[in-house]
Amino acid sequence: MKKNLLVAQSGGPTAAINATLAGAIREAGMHEEIDQVIGACYGIQGVLQEKFINLSELVDTEEKLHKLSVTPAAALGSCRFKLNDIAEDDSQYRQIVEIFHKHNIGYFVYIGGNDSMDTVAKLSKYCADNGIDDIQVVGGPKTIDNDLMGIDHCPGFGSAAKYIAAVFAELEQEMCVYDTKSVIVVEMMGRHAGWLTAAAVLADLPNADVPYLIYLEERPFSIEKFLSDLRAKLEENDVVMIAVSEGVHDENGTFICESVSSSKGLDVFGHAQLSGTGKILENAIRDQIGCKVRSIELNLLQRCASHILSATDIEESGRLGANAVRLAVEKKSGLMSSLRRVSNDPYQVVYEGVDIQMVANAEKKVPQEWINEEGNGVTQECIDYLLPLVQGELTCEFKNGVPDYLMLK
Repeated sequence: MKKNLLVAQSGGPTAAINATLAGAIREAGMHEEIDQVIGACYGIQGVLQEKFINLSELVDTEEKLHKLSVTPAAALGSCRFKLNDIAEDDSQYRQIVEIFHKHNIGYFVYIGGNDSMDTVAKLSKYCADNGIDDIQVVGGPKTIDNDLMGIDHCPGFGSAAKYIAAVFAELEQEMCVYDTKSVIVVEMMGRHAGWLTAAAVLADLPNADVPYLIYLEERPFSIEKFLSDLRAKLEENDVVMIAVSEGVHDENGTFICESVSSSKGLDVFGHAQLSGTGKILENAIRDQIGCKVRSIELNLLQRCASHILSATDIEESGRLGANAVRLAVEKKSGLMSSLRRVSNDPYQVVYEGVDIQMVANAEKKVPQEWINEEGNGVTQECIDYLLPLVQGELTCEFKNGVPDYLMLK
């Protein structure tokens, strides 16, 4: 008997999450075990509310699949919804299983980051523990933070890294216009991982005349040491570019943005909501050094910049979505679709599945050996890791000169 495939998206949007969705839809059409592809609007919360749309009807041509692939954000809508602890209350899980059976859903692909993989882990375990073998639950990776375990790099990161490198390259041109001492501080997302900040080094490669100072959250941060680093660079250069992770913290683990201002609060998964690090450093530079300085917080801009996509990222994201469907059809529930790098020259990856239990609620950080001894830059090994991920140019579709996206919900 044919079963329906349900796909949902969760967590923060990216420029590539819809490419993963498109890859899943395309692959589903190649399996006789799958009848219809259903989309759940607003993640697992939408599943519980039965907010479903028929993707087989809405995205029924290759042209629409391509347009979906280069549409940013989350076409199905997202959520930050944490399922109950099964040991304390399994009512949500029983409800989800009932809904799946009601809609003849035998395959569920949940596309998201760390917290979404927590949902995959819980739901797949519940099914396994209760002998529910007619529902296969598989994770589809997604996060610009690049902090998922069990995968070489995450869909969405490559495009975000390409955007960051382009921003720094353009800002560098802006800064070099004037014959004065000037500094720019750019704050990147990355609560507990500095991958996005490390990507700034890619703009540093073409022009070594302008020094870059790069501070990742993986090393303790000192404002005094930071100012010392900057003074040394300004003695020999008029312009200095600074990249900093929003989550940089002192040796005691206190976020720099919290040491000066109050906490922004916690989300439903207990994560600190951070911002303001760049502005704190801007004020310190102005007060202690006195040169011209500006700070920029890229914030949401780095997540969904579909006008400058990494072709490699979009292609891999689609393949990971397709691989997730294959894993589900093969009844490999409790896995996350993944890729493993087998070669850098030439760049090559293979697609596989990894146990969701090793992914959920874990974070992959930038290796310490990829950060220089001074703690203000990255090594060649880090550059070699990053470069293949930003290769190739791809953009969203345009109409009347502005982006034209595929809307589903």
